Amino acid sequence: MDEFSPINSRKTKLKLYFCFTKVFSMKKIQMVDLMAQYEKIKPAIDEALHSVIDKTQFINGPEVGAFQSELASYLDVKHVIPCANGTDALQIAMMAVGLKPGDEVITPSFTYIATTEVIALLGLKPVFVEVDPLTFCIDPTAVEAAITSKTKAIVPVHLYGQAAHMEPLMALAEKHNLFVIEDNAQAIGCTYYFEKGGHAKTGTIGHVGCTSFFPSKNLGCFGDGGAIFTNDDALANTIRMVANHGQSKRYYHDLVGCNSRLDSIQAAILRVKLRQLDIYNEARKTLRTAYSKIDSAREVDPQNPALEHSQQILIDKYSAIIEAHLADSDLDEAREFLGDLTATGISSPAVDSLKQKFSLREEDSGESKKGVAVGVF
Repeated sequence: MDEFSPINSRKTKLKLYFCFTKVFSMKKIQMVDLMAQYEKIKPAIDEALHSVIDKTQFINGPEVGAFQSELASYLDVKHVIPCANGTDALQIAMMAVGLKPGDEVITPSFTYIATTEVIALLGLKPVFVEVDPLTFCIDPTAVEAAITSKTKAIVPVHLYGQAAHMEPLMALAEKHNLFVIEDNAQAIGCTYYFEKGGHAKTGTIGHVGCTSFFPSKNLGCFGDGGAIFTNDDALANTIRMVANHGQSKRYYHDLVGCNSRLDSIQAAILRVKLRQLDIYNEARKTLRTAYSKIDSAREVDPQNPALEHSQQILIDKYSAIIEAHLADSDLDEAREFLGDLTATGISSPAVDSLKQKFSLREEDSGESKKGVAVGVF
């Protein structure tokens, strides 16, 4: 009696149960493992937190000013104005440049909702344009075609750590007298290289840049946080006023603003993590390279352990499912999962073995292959 006969299905299911129990009891793979990240910098983080608590200056304490200065130095930008979150950063920037209801703002159709949300909240009109399929960032050619007499601003989004093509966007802005507000929430630390030489950090090239310090960001705090960047002194002054109830000084409200600030605890955490930002970015690049190779691989690469491990996990999961269906003589389900596995393009002895087992079970059952032959998956 072979191991796939129905009489042994209970045994196989128990084996499958323990297999999946082991898999799912393993540490969950997250986009950003905040616990692992914290453990590596725990002494510095704990010291920074205790320092703020000991001083009890939780709002606009010295840590906020220090973080502003350090981030401005890192970005090589004149002004950094912290705020409560990335969405607030975008809204404050649009208010500060003086956009009015009915003004058109060009933005990519492929972005997070916050980019467009603030445009709508301020009574502005979002004008969506396509992105470059290679970078997923806004296409300058599409931007140029969308400019009208009502266009007042362009909001490029630096997505997935990749920079939008800023040079032609800035040329268009100058030609048509438009503001450029960079959404840099996913690309802080990214360097843009100009075609004629020189470079600058994304978020510092347009008239104003915005970012988020949401915990999963490249530079993330332990709650909500955001910041706005600019090299324009007058604009920086207006941004500070808008973010602080429109005040030029205490109890003197020169314009309508909002209440958006970064608290001292988050600033203290960000000061510690800013020193790690380049390390975090390099780690993400390494992972991106590994995932890219997995996506395009046709063979398991013994010279790339990370790639081999990732593919083996996929094979193991499919193998457990397929063998369970074979044990229950459910060949239709086994065929479907084997087809999905083969469609990934992964080639290995384990996959070949699964195909052979399926072929033998199919022959034993006397079923037709329903148009699917082993080796054609």
